[in-house]
Amino acid sequence: MADFEFSSSNLDALALRRSLEDPTCGGYAAFEGWVRNLNEGREVRRLEYEAFESLAVREGKRIIEEARSKFGVTNARCVHRIGDLPLGEIAVWVGVSAPHRDEAFRACRYIIDEVKHRVPIWKKEHYVDGDSGWVNCERCAADATTVKSDDGSHEHQHEHGHGHAHGHHHQHHHEHRHQHAHENAPPAKTLSPDYSRQMALPEVGADGQQRLQSAKVAVIGAGGLGVPVLQYLAGAGVGELIIVDGDRLEASNLHRQTWYALTDCGEMKATLAARRVQALNPTVRATAHTERLTDTSAETMLQGCDLILDCTDNFASKFLLNDLAHRLAKPVILASVHQYEGQLQLIDPAHGTSCLRCVWPEATRDGLVGNCAEAGVLGPVPGVLGSLQALEALKHLLALPGRLRDEVVLIDLLTLAVRRIKAKRAPECQSRCERLPAHASAASSESLEYPDLESALSDQLVIIDIRDPDEIGREPLPVAPLSMAQSLAIPMQEILSGRNLPNDGRYLLICSRGKRSLATCLTLRERGMSEVYSLRGGAQGLGEAQTRNDAQGRS
Repeated sequence: MADFEFSSSNLDALALRRSLEDPTCGGYAAFEGWVRNLNEGREVRRLEYEAFESLAVREGKRIIEEARSKFGVTNARCVHRIGDLPLGEIAVWVGVSAPHRDEAFRACRYIIDEVKHRVPIWKKEHYVDGDSGWVNCERCAADATTVKSDDGSHEHQHEHGHGHAHGHHHQHHHEHRHQHAHENAPPAKTLSPDYSRQMALPEVGADGQQRLQSAKVAVIGAGGLGVPVLQYLAGAGVGELIIVDGDRLEASNLHRQTWYALTDCGEMKATLAARRVQALNPTVRATAHTERLTDTSAETMLQGCDLILDCTDNFASKFLLNDLAHRLAKPVILASVHQYEGQLQLIDPAHGTSCLRCVWPEATRDGLVGNCAEAGVLGPVPGVLGSLQALEALKHLLALPGRLRDEVVLIDLLTLAVRRIKAKRAPECQSRCERLPAHASAASSESLEYPDLESALSDQLVIIDIRDPDEIGREPLPVAPLSMAQSLAIPMQEILSGRNLPNDGRYLLICSRGKRSLATCLTLRERGMSEVYSLRGGAQGLGEAQTRNDAQGRS
């Protein structure tokens, strides 16, 4: 008999109860969550469940063991359905037997609540007029935690002659919502944020909390850095958060962007982040912008902000924010991550601090230094840097001591070494440190798009794959074998370090996504090679271009 398991067939409540019978126990409690025919006024046809079974079973067994230890019960078991469930069937069953009924009731309730919060289970409600899509049951956990023995849900206790107490909590909904409340039941308690722990600090207090509630902060990027920043600022009660991110969530993001769920993949990060902010602290106003920040859109997006936090992963955005800080007279807290290292810097035009261009006069081209997708990263690294970034933001808003000034903080998370490097203001930045470029994106003339590499070869281009050998092994180019005369594999660093290529050749550089190849292309053009191009979208873009062309051909 498994303590926690999934079942694809109908549950036999009587047989499950008998599996927990024990002559040493005087108390027994069971919970049954049924599928009912209505949900919030919509007629339900059926319900569907899926789960990450290996992970879910491990977590479910851990919950059962916790209940045994916490409440001293003798036996505990939970069975959850997966697959299609018609109306009236049991979706989840929890049973507990214990020496006394109080322990059994409390342990049963604990298991119900913890399963809803912690076990990765997804459901889809099939209505007569459509379906809900896949929803993580964790989102409904708050409703589940409102179920109490005195809240009017169907609860029956049968005292048996031999001393067993049998309690059933029948919730006539998808095992987590809507109880039939007594008419005289007290109104549900309205929850509100509690800032007492931070207000206990003498440097914060009521006045500091009011300063936070009056503040408006822009967070550019809702990824590895932006997630901890937004969590802590929302938790602290910052009054308004502007969230700017033009990317959609990918599964490869989740190991470091742990605010999101696997079922969120494909959605815009800014929208997801705003939704999470509201769930964490409904008093915070969260505005999502699902496009990238540009020098033309910045003034509208950042209007009225007291502080800007750079949580991006590319040099172009960081230097843009550096220059915008001076144009808009707004302080910016910069953070960046590379593998196991990170750095922090404050740009504060009002106090004449040094800026990013004081350290690096010209922006490094994106692609020459790998971002998280290309160089790799452990999830806690951006988590640590984002947390420090949030701390600096709160220090700035509360005027706390020890704030960053003319310095760059470097952190090595492998050795836990921290260095503070003084960054003097550069002479050319004394009057105005703003060098926004003319409205131009990365030169389109350097990027070419092909449906396949055979088309590039027909244009008399030599193909150069600048990815590392392990990348090429994981993702070979989706083409037939090319002749050695027309295709080469030369890692980017070898090309940049001076490997000779005939200046009169015509080359098409390929990387994974097109950023490294474009940066390398521009560098080679500066060295006098005029016929060097980058494949737009990289190796991944080849398949996408082919798909688009196929679709156009069918139309």
